[in-house]
Amino acid sequence: MKSMISPVRITSYNYSPAATLRPLSPSCSQTISTSTSATTNTNLRLGKRWVEYQGTNNWSGLLDPLDDVLRSEILRYGQFIQNAYTSFTEDPSSPMITEMNNSGYRVTQHLYATSGINLPGRSSWIGYIAVCEDEDEISRLGRRDIVVTFRGTVTPFEWLENLRAALTHLPCNSGPMVESGFFSLFTNPGPARRSLQDELRHEIRRLLDLYSSNADSIPISLTFTGHSLGAALAVLSAYDVTETFDDAPMVTVMSFGGPRVGNASFRRRLEEKGSKVLRIVNSQDIITKVPGFVLEEKNSGDVGVPKWLILKTGWVYANIGCELRLDGDRTVNVAACHDLSLYLKLVNQLNSVSCSCPCPFEREPGFWRPFSTT
Repeated sequence: MKSMISPVRITSYNYSPAATLRPLSPSCSQTISTSTSATTNTNLRLGKRWVEYQGTNNWSGLLDPLDDVLRSEILRYGQFIQNAYTSFTEDPSSPMITEMNNSGYRVTQHLYATSGINLPGRSSWIGYIAVCEDEDEISRLGRRDIVVTFRGTVTPFEWLENLRAALTHLPCNSGPMVESGFFSLFTNPGPARRSLQDELRHEIRRLLDLYSSNADSIPISLTFTGHSLGAALAVLSAYDVTETFDDAPMVTVMSFGGPRVGNASFRRRLEEKGSKVLRIVNSQDIITKVPGFVLEEKNSGDVGVPKWLILKTGWVYANIGCELRLDGDRTVNVAACHDLSLYLKLVNQLNSVSCSCPCPFEREPGFWRPFSTT
C-alpha cells in the first residue's frame, strides 16, 4: 500500500529564525528564501568511499583530526534535525517542512510518537522520512540515501517519558534491554495512529521494495539521525530495522547529544546486526551522561558508587557506537550545553585553525516550547 502522505520536496535549506514557513499542503511543495549561507560543502564527493563515511570501518582515521568530508556530512544531517525542530515549533497543529538548498531529498512520510500516559494530546509529530531522488546528489553521495530524522524532547509527555529511566526487556529477546520511556514512545500506538515503530517499518519496507526493484543498481543507505530524545529514537529505529528486515541495506546512526539507550547486550546485538553509530558528544553536556550507570568504562563518572548497589538499581547502561567528542565551554547553563545549534557550531570549528565561515545554526540556546499535537 502506498503512503498516504503527499510527497514534499525539500529543495533548499538555510536556517533563519525569521524565515516564513507555510503549512504542509497536500497539493504543493514548499519554498522559502533566506540569505544565511550554510557551511556544508555540497561539492565534496563521497563516491565509492561513501561506505567509509557511513562507518563501515567505524570511522577509523576520520575522527582525529576530523575529516572534512565527514564534517560536511555531519553538518548536513544536523540540518535535517534543525529542519524538524523548526517545522514543529512554528505550528504544532500541522507538520511543516522548510527548504533545504539543493538537497535533492523528498519527504515521503511524517512520523508521530505516542506516550504511554493515557491522556489527550499524548501523540506528537516527531520527525520524517525523506529519500534522495536528485541524480546529481545521488552521484555525489555515491548511493541513494534514505534519511529518518527525529527532533528532540518538546512536549510535556515526552519529558515525562524521559524520566522513566529503568531498563525494560525487548520482546522476544531476553538479553537486550532499553530505557522504558524511549521504548514507550517508540512502540505505543496513538488514538488514531499506528505506533512510531509500525509507521517506520511500513514506510522503510515500501521504499526498499520501490528502489531495490529499479534496474539502475544504485546502492541504498539508511541513515537515522536525531538530537537528544531523537538520537535515542534513531538508535532504537536502527536496531528495529536490522532485526526486522533481512535485506536491510547499510544502516548508520548520526546521534547528536544522545542519552544512553540500552544495556551492553543491546549494544552487542546492535553491532552484530551491522548498525554503525556515530555519537557526537559535547563533553559539557550532562544529557549524554544519563540515564543510569556505565560499569565497564573507567571514566564513566560513576566512581565511588558500589558495584553491587548499581546492579540492584536496574540502571546499568552501556555507551553505544563510536564517539566524536566536542569540547564546549564550561557553563552552568545545562540547556545551552545541550543545544543542537551549539553542537553544529562546535563540529564546524573542530580541528580548524581558523574558521572563516559564519555558523548558520545560531539561535537562543535551550529554547524549547511545550507544544503537542493530537
